[in-house]
Amino acid sequence: MKTIHYFFLFAFLMFISPLLLPDYQITLLNYIGLNALVVLGLVLLTGVGGMTSFGQAALVGIGAYTTAYLTATDQLPNYLTLLGGSPWIALIVGIVITVIAALIVGGLTLKLSGHYLPLGTIAWGISLYYFFSTLEGLGGHSGISNIPSISIFGYALDHSNKMFYLIWLIVLLAIVLTKNLLNSREGRAIRALKGGQIMAESMGVNTFRSKLIVFIIASVFASISGWLYAHNQTFINPSPFSLQMGIDYLFMALLGGVGSVWGAILGSGIFTMMRQWLQDYLPMFLGNDGQYETIVFGLLIVALMQKAPMGLWPMIMKIIPKKIKPLDQHIQMKETDQKLTCQAMPNKGDIVLEAKNVTKKFGGLVANNDMSLQVHAGEILALIGPNGAGKSTMFNQLSGVDTPTSGEVIFKGEKINGQYSRKIAQQGMSRTFQHVKILAEMTVLENVAIGGHLRGHQGVFSSLLRLDRVEENILLNEAKLQLERVGLGEYLYAEAGSLALGQQRILEIARALCSDPCVLLLDEPAAGLRLKEKEALAALLLKLKAEGMAILLVEHDMDFVMNLVDRIVVMEFGQKIAEGLPEEIQKNEAVLEAYLGGAA
Repeated sequence: MKTIHYFFLFAFLMFISPLLLPDYQITLLNYIGLNALVVLGLVLLTGVGGMTSFGQAALVGIGAYTTAYLTATDQLPNYLTLLGGSPWIALIVGIVITVIAALIVGGLTLKLSGHYLPLGTIAWGISLYYFFSTLEGLGGHSGISNIPSISIFGYALDHSNKMFYLIWLIVLLAIVLTKNLLNSREGRAIRALKGGQIMAESMGVNTFRSKLIVFIIASVFASISGWLYAHNQTFINPSPFSLQMGIDYLFMALLGGVGSVWGAILGSGIFTMMRQWLQDYLPMFLGNDGQYETIVFGLLIVALMQKAPMGLWPMIMKIIPKKIKPLDQHIQMKETDQKLTCQAMPNKGDIVLEAKNVTKKFGGLVANNDMSLQVHAGEILALIGPNGAGKSTMFNQLSGVDTPTSGEVIFKGEKINGQYSRKIAQQGMSRTFQHVKILAEMTVLENVAIGGHLRGHQGVFSSLLRLDRVEENILLNEAKLQLERVGLGEYLYAEAGSLALGQQRILEIARALCSDPCVLLLDEPAAGLRLKEKEALAALLLKLKAEGMAILLVEHDMDFVMNLVDRIVVMEFGQKIAEGLPEEIQKNEAVLEAYLGGAA
């Protein structure tokens, strides 16, 4: 069956559940749905985007308290009178407040990295919790009661069986939107945040924007869950929005599989039911004096993480028979005659990239010292030198990954010192890396499609609503074309991490070409390649050169370099010691002394 068939089967089972299960089980399913909505946001934020947040419970509180205050407060201030009474207006207001809060909080915390980011989410999570607890207008620790039921065209959802359908309709809609987003241009940018930010920026992705987008989406999911929770309970107090609940949401995500959409449902279900069972049955054996269920539950979670560190859903998907797995697990594309627009190549011989007296210092270490070079359109220039000569550092200065301490980098007549690497990529420069930077769990096709990010224009809302399918199909066909161009056409749907190192380097070249560059920077492209693969790479580079592309490469394979390039620049200890034609470099005494160990 296809994925859509499994989705409708799940939706059908949920639809008939209230007809078959007792009220108690339906109430549990309601809580599972409310939790799953928050955990779906964490799948995007933490599992896909790589940003750990302990503060989602506080965002649930924003949605819950907004609707409780607007619908259950007897005497609203005059300026809020028109907004009071309707849960649906309260939902909109809650989402607006949540988005504003997410923009403020995200703008402050998402620039943090390492352990500072989760610590930042703990800080604002605690702050919001105490805000709910201490503000008299929100009921303080006593909370707000008499929250009215949600009505749809006059039909009141005043019973758990009735709320069930609204809760799970929204959860299913959130699943669809999340799936749509992840299988899109914007989704690939978000997926690149986890372990590939430098690469993504070099391919033109605004990584901070992507972080903010996913943070806002996760926050909105949490806020809607809070809105549903308040009207389902008809009473709220600060307890469900504490830091402990934020930790519980993360446990649910880890349990099901923090990177899996369906893992959010599975983790929420197991966590909710297991905690309820432990609360019901442990007191029979251990008494009511302590919270033994918390201890036992914690031990079970630790044991599970040992056996299934990626969560239960990925483990289940590995062991289920192949014949019942979805048939369309990979992105589907159709052949198309439509092509992405390509930029015109500079005139052959024009200087397209130039470094003038570039110096880069790291404290007392001078990595590049007064380096100058020029790269012409329709030329292959090699930058060679012993290990530690500063070649990769020079690449980083040229591509915007780093900024020179002094000197100038000029690209197509414009000084680009200090510009973001994504801005430089937009002007037509692309690169590969000394240490391969791929997204191992994504397919080869998706990895290359990241290179075409700047060539697409559809945004987040188009992605969520699948209005981007035409452009997406064109982008994927372009990625396929580049893979076929470099000889990896048979690996479209293989996981990139399963390729050999040499193939991964070729994949990086295909990704760089997908961005439609006029200047290509290749950092050790032949490393790990067999003889036939090197010959194919050389043929490709010569073809690109004939098309007018400027190519600058760092390489240690001297046979490969000498038989391919037009000119060579040699570095030692961060500075240029020679420049010229291959045959001149082979005879240069300074090069023989420094690079070839003095061999004549």
